[in-house]
Amino acid sequence: MKKTIVLETDYMTLGQVLKEVDVISSGGAAKWYLAENSVFVDGELENRRGRKLYAGMMLEIPEEGTFFMAKKGEVVDETE
Repeated sequence: MKKTIVLETDYMTLGQVLKEVDVISSGGAAKWYLAENSVFVDGELENRRGRKLYAGMMLEIPEEGTFFMAKKGEVVDETE
């Protein structure tokens, strides 16, 4: 099942999203987490904590879930 992350600004960095979904406890842990674990942005392996995630992008964290980035007020079907 997909979960939606609502963007309050134009984008969030990958490190911010990892913290938002409680994968890491602090922003400083993002670099370590990405070095040790696979994370995919729109199906491609990503290891940059500063990667900007915009509305419409999808983040997959194995064993954690799939997250869809959406603008505030955007309707998203989470059943796909």
